[in-house]
Amino acid sequence: MPPRRVVTGRSQEPRKRFAEELRLLRRERGVSLRDLAKVVGWDPSLFGKLENGQTLGGPEVAQALDTYYGTPGLLLAMWEMAAADPSQFKEQFRRYMELEAEAISLWHYCGSVLHGLLQTREYARELLAMGGLKAQELDQQVDARIGRQKVLEGDDGPPFRAILSEAALRNSLRDSREWQQQLKYLVEVSRRPNVTLYLLPFGGGLHGLMDTAVTFLRLLDGRTVTYVENVVGSEMIQEASRVEDLQRRYDAIRDMALNPAESLSFILRMLEEVPCEPST
Repeated sequence: MPPRRVVTGRSQEPRKRFAEELRLLRRERGVSLRDLAKVVGWDPSLFGKLENGQTLGGPEVAQALDTYYGTPGLLLAMWEMAAADPSQFKEQFRRYMELEAEAISLWHYCGSVLHGLLQTREYARELLAMGGLKAQELDQQVDARIGRQKVLEGDDGPPFRAILSEAALRNSLRDSREWQQQLKYLVEVSRRPNVTLYLLPFGGGLHGLMDTAVTFLRLLDGRTVTYVENVVGSEMIQEASRVEDLQRRYDAIRDMALNPAESLSFILRMLEEVPCEPST
């Protein structure tokens, strides 16, 4: 007979399992949160939130803890699994997130905000906070959104094409330094080989997606599905004729946009205009 599997009683939910592992490793080392912070860096409150499952932190924190605990790559891998776990997302978004992770190419347009794959942590926090989330849920949703960005990284990251409306780039964050970091992040992302950004400037005229955010996902089986959002709700569209109609609208907007080189220059000019001091 095959040997019986050992049942540890540990959580099988990636986020909770990551928090449990952090608590166990610290207790085995016999250090307090304050002592840990002195050695590794960051504020002790961050490690408390990590161990309580209130936040995932960033990959740099997981890497630092891997070094401290002598677990090379383990905590970073657990962080990646937790960040990519679809269960973190609200129910109406989970199916989209699953398809986003599977897609072999993505293309997007939104007239008012940046796509989640292009947002910094500060941008995501300010945007999500407008929904009235409580602190712990807000932390979780921000972590989940930032964790999604792993899909674009690495040599096998899928092609991602996004048309950015100038309106989305004029709706700056309250803190000018955080906004500066967001614009810098757009510049950084645009230089990845699998990412192409187009800028749709003011004055281009009316178009067929004025009040709609749309994302196309091409799947392994050759199908393309479309996720559409507006102020009152969202819908996953799979019917070929409707997807084709939205594709024509998207292509018409891309024809109106600046090319990628011109778009990068536009973002760089905007970056130069950002005040050096934080907004008050």
